Order: sequence, then C-alpha cells, then structure tokens
Amino acid sequence: MPLPPRVADLGPYDLLLSVAERGSMGRAAAAHGVSQAAVSARVRSLEAALGVTLLERSPRGTTLTPAGALVAGWARSAVDAAEALEAGIASLRAEQSSRLRVAASLTVAEYLLPRWLVALRTRNPGTAVSLSSQNSTDVAADVLADRADVGFVEAPTVPDELDAQVVARDQLTVVVSPDHPWARRRHGIDAARLATTPLVAREHGSGTRSHLERAIGSLAEPVLELASTTAIKNAAAGGVAPAVLSSLAVAPDLAAGTLVAVPVRGVALHRALSAVWHRGRPLTGPSEDLVRIATGSG
Repeated sequence: MPLPPRVADLGPYDLLLSVAERGSMGRAAAAHGVSQAAVSARVRSLEAALGVTLLERSPRGTTLTPAGALVAGWARSAVDAAEALEAGIASLRAEQSSRLRVAASLTVAEYLLPRWLVALRTRNPGTAVSLSSQNSTDVAADVLADRADVGFVEAPTVPDELDAQVVARDQLTVVVSPDHPWARRRHGIDAARLATTPLVAREHGSGTRSHLERAIGSLAEPVLELASTTAIKNAAAGGVAPAVLSSLAVAPDLAAGTLVAVPVRGVALHRALSAVWHRGRPLTGPSEDLVRIATGSG
C-alpha cells in the first residue's frame, strides 16, 4: 500500500535523530554535510507536517520535547531498517569483481543478512559486496564452483567439500489462514497429520523443504510449489492450503492476524542456519568478519 505522506520521506526523521544525538543543529548539519539552515528548515517542515513541536531550541543547544522524544523513538527502527535496505541493495548492485561475493538462502538474505551487511560496512567501509540469493542447494553449488566466497544456507546437510559453521537458530512454523479448521485446534496437529496433508511448499532444493522432509520423513505431494516466500504466505492466507515457513518470515503475519500458527506434536522443527565455505580455504578478511558478525562474536 502507499506510504502515508507523513512517513514517506525518512530524511527529516534521520536529521531529527542526529540533532537529538549531537545536541545541536550545527553538529547535525556537519554530520550530514549540509547547512545548519537546511537542517532547521527540514525539521520545521516536519513539525508542521506532524502538528507537534519536536525540538526545544536555546542558546545552550537543542533538546527534544516530550513529543519529539516519542517521535524519535518510533523513527529509530524505521531509519535503521532503511539503512539495512540500502546495504542490501548496494550488495545487489555491486560489480562481479567485488572483493566479497556472498550467496545466501532466501530466508537468510531477506531477514538476517541486511543487518549483518550494515555491521560489515561499519567495520570495513571499503569492502564491496555482491549478493546472490537462491535456495540452499544452489548456494552450496555457488561456493563449490568459486562463484561465492562464503554462503549462508538453511539445509540440514552440506556437501562434504564444504566447511560449515552454525551462525543462527530458527524454527519452522506451520501456518494457515484464520478460517482454516486447524486454526481452531487448541492443541494443534500431530506429525502424521502434517505428513499426509498436501501443503503449499517451497521447491526441491530449498533448505526449508529439505529440513521439513528430514524431520517428518515423507510429505504428501504439494498443492503448489512456489519459489517465493511471499507467494507461499499469500497462498496460505488465502486458504489454498497450510504452509511451513521460517518463524522469521511469518512473524509479521502472525502479529497482523493474517496467518495463524499451528502447533505440531511429535516432531522437532528447530533448525540451524549455517555459513559455508570451501574446505581447505580458511576464511580471511571480510568473509571472516561477516561470519563473525553473523555468529555474534564479531
């Protein structure tokens, strides 16, 4: 849907955060490479658009009003998300000669990698990153073929020629539309029921499908096979069939009530997300930094 006019442009909110952090418009202007008058004008325009006073100006500096503190707190996550979006887009636009080539599964690329790239850019601002996003099987193939320096996969196993390190944990979640009969089951379903129910599923080779098949043992022929997480969520929400997706992917939909999580008895749907690289070639430089950031140790 179209963004509301008052939040369509994040630039003034970014300036507001800089003024709050630095205590003056002059220092905020210097940090952004613009004039103090330009900062003042944009903040005043924001105040006019919102209908509230955001800053208290005095000879000793500039501070947030109570309303300004609330707006700044709400804006922080949006500005951080915009920075993560920019980092992800920059990696997609990078030339093939980039110093760090990253391949990532769809779940990792969409929900985890952007903030890792922001942290990497802070640590190594001169590092150019190129990113390819595909299913876990293709990620492993890219690393093996030297088309990627490091990969991130969801699959439960990786080829013997690759080294792997767990960088995060995830859980697969069964989701249905609010009108589906499973949505009214207080105690959910058992693993056998899940195994015999045709699902909306990812394609063969995806980490999500591989892990589910390994956990359940066998699955019914899917109603639909789709390569897009968004398409699968839309199909499940529309009542086509249940789906099994990463908890990272469905969290916003569960909060909004467009999907309902269904507990599953008798099977563990936890999984590890791993970094992979060519065996015998230790990680160095930016690739090592990225993996350390992903594990939370860097």
